[in-house]
Amino acid sequence: MIYFVAVVCVVGIASGQLLFKASAMSFEVANNYFDKKGLLILALALFVYGFTTLAWVWVLQKLSLGKVYPFMALAFLIVPIASYFVFHERFTAQYYLGVVLIMVGIYFTVKA
Repeated sequence: MIYFVAVVCVVGIASGQLLFKASAMSFEVANNYFDKKGLLILALALFVYGFTTLAWVWVLQKLSLGKVYPFMALAFLIVPIASYFVFHERFTAQYYLGVVLIMVGIYFTVKA
């Protein structure tokens, strides 16, 4: 259960990043940092980050930081994949190689 919540925290952090990007795009289109749509998306991003932070603190009560923190690196996988589909961002083969190396590192770190 605790590891499930840790993964939910990672997804929450990744979702927050996507929402931050969406708010930045909305502000850019409106050419105004007081754009209602952009502020609403930003508020949602902050809410997601806040809720995720509280859940993360709960996880840290149950597990050692050194054991669970490598899960946060999963965001380096989730965010680029989601940004590819949501924002149509493109990445180089070198970038994907780096992501694979991060995943291998997470595997070895968690197994240690």
